[in-house]
Amino acid sequence: MSEELQQRLRAQLWTVANTLRGNMSAGDFMYFTLGFIFYKYLSEKIELRADEILQYDHMTFKEAWESDDEELKEDLKEQCIQDLGYFVEPEFLFSTIILMIQKKENILPSLERSLKKIEDSTIGQESEEDFGGLFSDIDLASPKLGKAADDKNKLISDVLLALNGIDFGLEDAQDIDILGDAYEYMIGQFAAGAGKKAGEFYTPQEVSQILSEIVIAGKTRLKSVYDPTCGSGSLLLRTAREGNADEIFGQEKNPTTFNLARMNMILHGVKYKDFDIHNGDTLEDDEFAARQFDAVVANPPFSAEWSADVKFNNDDRFSKAGVLAPKSKADYAFILHMIYHLNDGGTMACVAPHGVLFRGASEGKIRQYLIEKKNYIDAIIGLPANIFYGTSIPTCILVMKKCRKEDDNILFIDASKEFEKVKTQNKLRPEHIEKIVSTYRERKEIEKYSHCASLQEVKGNDYNLNIPRYVDTFEEEEEIDIKAVMSEIKELEAKRAELDAQIDVYLKELGIL
Repeated sequence: MSEELQQRLRAQLWTVANTLRGNMSAGDFMYFTLGFIFYKYLSEKIELRADEILQYDHMTFKEAWESDDEELKEDLKEQCIQDLGYFVEPEFLFSTIILMIQKKENILPSLERSLKKIEDSTIGQESEEDFGGLFSDIDLASPKLGKAADDKNKLISDVLLALNGIDFGLEDAQDIDILGDAYEYMIGQFAAGAGKKAGEFYTPQEVSQILSEIVIAGKTRLKSVYDPTCGSGSLLLRTAREGNADEIFGQEKNPTTFNLARMNMILHGVKYKDFDIHNGDTLEDDEFAARQFDAVVANPPFSAEWSADVKFNNDDRFSKAGVLAPKSKADYAFILHMIYHLNDGGTMACVAPHGVLFRGASEGKIRQYLIEKKNYIDAIIGLPANIFYGTSIPTCILVMKKCRKEDDNILFIDASKEFEKVKTQNKLRPEHIEKIVSTYRERKEIEKYSHCASLQEVKGNDYNLNIPRYVDTFEEEEEIDIKAVMSEIKELEAKRAELDAQIDVYLKELGIL
């Protein structure tokens, strides 16, 4: 039943988004749709919890709020904030807005107040950081929703009515993660239509699965997982779920995507006390100071610019490498930042462009430092081109550990040729993922696929980690039989001469020749 509900919920939600957005771009409409799904979820969640708390008083949430028992109402509010992190009065619930729509009323002012009420209820509470500004990207006055106020009201009303017809299945505790999965599916579908912007907020599930399985290899449980560029939080959520992580930590530079990540956490049933996600530039303003984590996963922006300010020469994250990553390419700044936040027994896995494997100058020095001085690099995995939204370049996964033995090798995997082409994207199928992960776990050597290179071998290559130096995938072409080819040519020439003669006879009969 759960799988059937999940498929139905995915289809229903995507149909709502796809049919109602009109001429608006997928990226623009995404935040409205996902925000309204979240509003419906919060409304239904608090109504269920309040009704549960009030069952011994033999009244519903709405009945209690209409009563004159102020003490009961205050106790109910405190209990909901403690359990859920927020509170919203019945007059501001999703169901109340639906009643207004059915009465043909203008809902925009009431809807705006309702969203603000949820955020304001957390002010001064432990959950304030997790809920503050959550709906700030939903601009109900945006011209993208329509030219006139009536146009905007109709579009938003249509979306909310369509969502009202969808059962989120929150009553069934076994189905608690189904809505979260459907929400994540929506993010992925929007990413597919968002072009270059998609890479800012979404890591394809296939890549997330590889990263998560790598960092939990050999472990039964993770205490903490961290993503310094967490986007919509999908990678964090998958790793936390696969590793049974107790706590989730992340940072995201884009304020809109930061809101999306927090919504994603809550919709997946992660309690506000169990995640800590901050808005800000990871490199320029690290929110986690000297904290270290069991697992670090990331899909940082490829070759982004950063300040490379001289102050970072005294920053413990970067100073030990002796040089800073170049201003035009922050890849190694992210890598050093992640290693700094990895605890001694943990594993880090991140996606990077291939340039980090072979570029020289300061990047070459950092790479040599990581191999020769620290011996942190555990594996390099080459992925197929065109598997990320927004870029077609081939990428790789860097796996790092702090507690490697002196004679530990570096595993190279070339998985770049094993994929399935689906429309304009290349996709990794379960068998491709399983081969990558099992090869990593068992450190297997497979001809034309993987190789365990000694540190001496890497040193012999001047610390260049370009995968073709270690995994030979060259396929020899079948030797051409010249005599056979010449024989075929003669046969074809003979057939052509015969055909030409027949044409001449035919043309003479017609009197043309």
